[in-house]
Amino acid sequence: MKAFSYVDAKTEKEAVAALTPQFEQALAIGGGQDLLARMKDYITQPDRLVNTRNALDATVKKDSGGLRIGAAMTINDLAEQAQVAEMYPAITEAAIEVGTPQIRNQGTVGGNLNQRPRCWYFRNEEFVCFKKGGTTCFSITGENQFNAILGGGPSFIVHPSSLAVPMLAYGATFRILGPRGERLVPAAEYFTPPTTNVRVENVLAPDELLTHVILPAPGNVKSGHYEVRYKTSHDWPIAFATVLLRMDGNTVRSARVVMGAVAPIPWRSPAAEKALVGKPINPQTAAAAAEAALQGALPLTENAYKIDVAKTAVTRAILRAAGQQTA
Repeated sequence: MKAFSYVDAKTEKEAVAALTPQFEQALAIGGGQDLLARMKDYITQPDRLVNTRNALDATVKKDSGGLRIGAAMTINDLAEQAQVAEMYPAITEAAIEVGTPQIRNQGTVGGNLNQRPRCWYFRNEEFVCFKKGGTTCFSITGENQFNAILGGGPSFIVHPSSLAVPMLAYGATFRILGPRGERLVPAAEYFTPPTTNVRVENVLAPDELLTHVILPAPGNVKSGHYEVRYKTSHDWPIAFATVLLRMDGNTVRSARVVMGAVAPIPWRSPAAEKALVGKPINPQTAAAAAEAALQGALPLTENAYKIDVAKTAVTRAILRAAGQQTA
């Protein structure tokens, strides 16, 4: 890989000071699971790496009835946090599903949220796609069985973060720190589609850091999380969903339905939520909501199957949220 300098930051301010406003000139490294792989494959070639493992918070603390999670916390530590499991069980379920034990012990919350796309063309140095400053999305006419079926264009990547989906469902806010100070960004506004800036997947500037995930008090909600993948060993999901339900007896008072691995951003479906409100949860209601969630899906040449997979994920997440048995 290309030679680079290394800064071992000890505080948030030191880490921010070592970054630059130029795109990918200086990059933060936590667990390095994604970044080092990109560097070895000549996809990303920074001049400087800034180690944030000792600079950023890696704890979980109470915050106004909710929790504040440090971005440097490992995914394994997140999965083992009793407070998170009690208050936000869908986040725990998503964390447990990430990678392998080795990856979960090394990877961080911030790294998972900010990882780059897994599209084969983006990961191959021979293809200069939109994400790398080119003028083409090669997946449109190429190997696209894992690409987007919702919200795609001009790039058809799917967002790779497992944690982003339940965090969006729970209404998380992200604390960002940069040379101009801190800002708080709702998760719903943090992740950006290719139409906003095709080179990046979120609002984080090159000289800013994601330092914390702030989760509001969950209230009386029931949650369900369901992932579908080709194999149960280390693999990225084909499609998955987190569902939150507020019930009034047997009737849904409000709902949140967020899907992953189907779009360039974690994909919330107001249509599916509307289909649930005022209804009792049963297999028929869940299936109808899943149909609504995939309205407008536009598959590419080889990924139409993902529509049915995503419907299954949504259906089973709804039933799980209601405490009903699924396969």
